[in-house]
Amino acid sequence: MSASLPVPATDTPQQQSAPLPKAPRDLAPLLLVPALMLAMLPLVGSFPTWVTLSVAGLAMGMMIFIMASGLTLVFGLMSVLNFGHGAFVSVGAFAATLVLLPMRGWLEVDSLLLNLGVLALAITVAMLVTALMGWAFERLIIMPVYGQHLKQILVTMGGMIVVEQLIHVIWGAETVALPLPTALRGAIFLGDAAIEKYRLVAVVIGLLVFVGMFLLLNRTKIGLLIRAGVENGEMVEALGYRIKRLFVTVFAAGSALAGMGGVLWGLYKETLTAAMGGEIMVMIFIVIIIGGLGSVGGCFIGALLMALVANYAGFLAPKIALVSNIILMIAILLWRPAGLYSKMRG
Repeated sequence: MSASLPVPATDTPQQQSAPLPKAPRDLAPLLLVPALMLAMLPLVGSFPTWVTLSVAGLAMGMMIFIMASGLTLVFGLMSVLNFGHGAFVSVGAFAATLVLLPMRGWLEVDSLLLNLGVLALAITVAMLVTALMGWAFERLIIMPVYGQHLKQILVTMGGMIVVEQLIHVIWGAETVALPLPTALRGAIFLGDAAIEKYRLVAVVIGLLVFVGMFLLLNRTKIGLLIRAGVENGEMVEALGYRIKRLFVTVFAAGSALAGMGGVLWGLYKETLTAAMGGEIMVMIFIVIIIGGLGSVGGCFIGALLMALVANYAGFLAPKIALVSNIILMIAILLWRPAGLYSKMRG
């Protein structure tokens, strides 16, 4: 008598409709910023001083995040080492002068609404100029060296040098003064804590950019394609989407964000030089490495951490402040060698 073959069990309708388990959220990196701020309070000693240092660090971190977020998107999606990203920061700042300098009289009026309107117009012009420049940069310089990282480093650094010289030709080699709008000068006081008005504006703009990018990447079809392209570009191409068109769009958007950051950074420093973008590239790359190559969330946390550490170190131990960024990067990478978050999971 032959033995009957076992019949495979079938799932019940309840089992078939059961949702897939969600991946656990990695919350540890999210706690780093508030933990650092709270840890510094007893060391700083004075609560008003701590508030001033913390808000200043958050504002600086937001500006660095805006400049770095475009580059981390480009690296995550396109695997492009764009060492010329600083050129877009410089061009954005100088392009804003096409609005800010002719409308200086409007900026000298003590009207917050009018000042913010002129600033918004300047940022829009800067983003349009740098987005167009980014499109041309990708088509002419980046596209021929896809997948060749050494050549990418060389040609993008060369591109940044050329752009800096073009800035000298168009705007001159002298330092350009860029004073803050009248309504954004000075500080407001929360008790004894002084908080500069412009830093508060920078914090708000940075938060809006981060929330906008988060919603775009997690709640829209284009964001889904970007995230899928980071994980498996060939699959996205096989589904009928033109990944190369997505590449150039992301590159232009990243360049536009660099232009916005350049305007904010130029007003923060109140002076513009052609080399300002190149000078900040070290900080931008440290933020991207700390955050995890390709992660917008990691980039955001990394930028805030780096700026806060630099501010606290400058107050508590000025000699260490110059190397505080490197110390922070080493500490993070010893904890998580791939950065706070890897790819787009942040």
